[in-house]
Amino acid sequence: MKSGMRRVFWLVLAACIIPAAAWAAETAICYNCPPEWADWASQLKAIKDHLGIDIPHDNKNSGQTLSQLIAEKNHPVADIAYYGVTFGILAKEAGVVAPYKPALWEQIPDGLKDPEGYWFTIHSGTLGLFVNKDALGGKPVPKSWKDLLKPDYRGMVGYLDPTSAAVGYSGAVALNIALGGGLDNFDPAIRFFKELKKNEPIVPKQTSYARVLSGEIPILFDYDFNAYRAKYKDKANVEFLIPAEGTLIAPYVMSLVKNGPNAVNGKKALDFILSDKGQAVWANAFLRPVRATAMSPEAAVKFLPASEYARAKSVDWKKMADVQEEFRKRYLNEVR
Repeated sequence: MKSGMRRVFWLVLAACIIPAAAWAAETAICYNCPPEWADWASQLKAIKDHLGIDIPHDNKNSGQTLSQLIAEKNHPVADIAYYGVTFGILAKEAGVVAPYKPALWEQIPDGLKDPEGYWFTIHSGTLGLFVNKDALGGKPVPKSWKDLLKPDYRGMVGYLDPTSAAVGYSGAVALNIALGGGLDNFDPAIRFFKELKKNEPIVPKQTSYARVLSGEIPILFDYDFNAYRAKYKDKANVEFLIPAEGTLIAPYVMSLVKNGPNAVNGKKALDFILSDKGQAVWANAFLRPVRATAMSPEAAVKFLPASEYARAKSVDWKKMADVQEEFRKRYLNEVR
């Protein structure tokens, strides 16, 4: 091959290889970023559009995420992780996440972030009942936790596994407190789940949004944002209600994984999620962004009235994390 042709050959080859290598570098791995939950599909698309960083969908739940991070502690695969707040606290204790204070950190209220940056809230939801009215077979929409124990709702009630999924554990804490218990006393929740077992509940491990829309699970313990999405975006005949006895507001948090292979891109993604554009994605999906100024009036008017949300409480998140294993053991031994 003549020198001129060789030079052209190598230039063409470089043109093919370099963009591919550069593109491959612009990735990050997020554990528990499922497209059907909290509109992660739109958030990951926004990150790709604005940053050029490709983050694959991931369908783990919070417990599976923490277990995987611990299993991979010496050889991390993920760069960032998303989970319910108690799992973020446990991830710090397990030594699988690193401190990072993203842009606009100071706008996250105290109590909704680890002071050192091991986890921080990105949005929150309020636990209640997500009901497909068409799937009730003419039965009334339940109004309370105790209504779910009625024989009328046999085979109609679902809740995510409280020993694994954050929404499941949050639901257990919500009804436990609403029925007179506390973080030192899970007796009301255990009694409730034992009674509910007679009604043949459906207990999946993964987000079950599609199963509610299809009518397979007519009543699901879930967050307000999923029900509002079904009502206003998917135009389903659904209702969200806050049980009469009360409920829980639950933060969802993110962390930078310790020694993640794409830490720089992970940090960029976390910065974006707290930016105006990133927070607007959550607001448009009916979550309450941690930066309250990101909530648009158009989204806010679609929520239940403030008088209904007055029944939603916060708890000591650290204490909730500390007693999680105790609850898990009791549920497995006494309910399952």
